[in-house]
Amino acid sequence: MLEKTEDLKRQRKLAEDLLHQMLPKSVAKQLRKRKQVEAESYERVTIFFSDIVGFTSISASCTPLQVVEMLNNLYMCFDTRIDSYDVYKVETIGDAYMVVSGLPERNGDKHADEIAKMALDLLAAVRQVSIPHMPNERLQLRAGIHTGPCVAGIVGYKMPRYCLFGDTVNTASRMESTSLPQKIHTSSETYLALMKDNAYELQLRGEIEVKGKGKMNTYWLVGHKNYSVQNDSLVCNWNPNMARKKKMVAGSQASVGNVSINVIRLFRHIV
Repeated sequence: MLEKTEDLKRQRKLAEDLLHQMLPKSVAKQLRKRKQVEAESYERVTIFFSDIVGFTSISASCTPLQVVEMLNNLYMCFDTRIDSYDVYKVETIGDAYMVVSGLPERNGDKHADEIAKMALDLLAAVRQVSIPHMPNERLQLRAGIHTGPCVAGIVGYKMPRYCLFGDTVNTASRMESTSLPQKIHTSSETYLALMKDNAYELQLRGEIEVKGKGKMNTYWLVGHKNYSVQNDSLVCNWNPNMARKKKMVAGSQASVGNVSINVIRLFRHIV
């Protein structure tokens, strides 16, 4: 009986750990207490978007399973790297990767700095990720950053998602879509936030036409003046198999199928 109780505790802990990877811990805690999670406004956050350059043509040259393997390798790499920063990964949609800093836990004026350091790190990290069916090629990233207000809240009942809303999200996405390969494109709002400490090297891109926004002055984030996150030694030892092992909960004997069932049960319980 005691062994069964301990096993149930391990299963529940594993399910909660997985839930915390899908929703912010503070939000998941409210859901577990059966509290209604109200949408919350944030005065200033910084949002990062990236996508893979030439993803459509790369995908057309391989099987769907190879696409899954490629994206999984990339996002396992990214997920490992962003743990070093005060950021929250919002979601991945296909080859798009979205991260925010400044919510759900506010961090004062640190959000732009945290996203900037992370963005430079990911730009270096992507050079280490090979394309499984094109081993001599390397992926290239296109990234964009914007700073401003937004609203965050839970959407959905069966499989609730933590989503961000507002023009800041749209503008950050536009910064990404108008960026260039292996470049980090920033708005003037992010530029001003980063220039307060004078720690970053940014170059004026100039005035460009942005869909839905008109003409905007934008900048390239080139690097950090005090240290180099572009150093490949920071990321060259990344191993997707080791990363997967680190993600496993110690002592758990649960199968993937049981984990999935437990997470679904936990969602049903908390909502």
